[in-house]
Amino acid sequence: MTANFEKGANTGLLSCFCSTGETYRVAYVQILSKMKYYQHKFDKVTKYLHHRPPYLLVDKIVSVSTKEVVTQKTVTGEEDFIRGHFPGAPVFPGAMMHELTTQSAGMLIASQYNPMKDFDTEDPDHNEYALGVLVKTDYARYRGFARPGDVLVTTVWLNDRVGEMFDFSATVSVSGKTIMKNRFRLMNIKSSALQKPD
Repeated sequence: MTANFEKGANTGLLSCFCSTGETYRVAYVQILSKMKYYQHKFDKVTKYLHHRPPYLLVDKIVSVSTKEVVTQKTVTGEEDFIRGHFPGAPVFPGAMMHELTTQSAGMLIASQYNPMKDFDTEDPDHNEYALGVLVKTDYARYRGFARPGDVLVTTVWLNDRVGEMFDFSATVSVSGKTIMKNRFRLMNIKSSALQKPD
């Protein structure tokens, strides 16, 4: 099932239009249109992201600013998802390249557009907001492969921001050659929206 989100004209809430035809009002996900932001600078990738191995893909932040973030990932060949993709011809999956771009974008949000002064990725119950939740992918195009030993350089640009909706474009390159580019949107939402209902 896929879903698109649309802001209500007067309510500030979101509607979820699913590919199966249903429409859901998501009452607990609010657009935080006048949020104060805090800037954070940490010495570790894990201080910006809740992701942890084996799903944490970013190895290093090269640079980050209000409009751009550059990260690196070295493909070791030992990643669980590469072992079966494919036996005898290991290739870094395109879906994981896309995830690499969204994780990188999430680091830009955590660094530059963080609605929380006190931000802790070690405690899942600490933060009031979940940062950089993927809500839409406009496109993803692939022009090459990444294999063990390659260093993936991901560059993400912030195109626009409306409330807590962030519009990004990104590229993934190897040795200066672009092998993937995409465009997507992330959103900051209340952490309670991600928690399993009682």
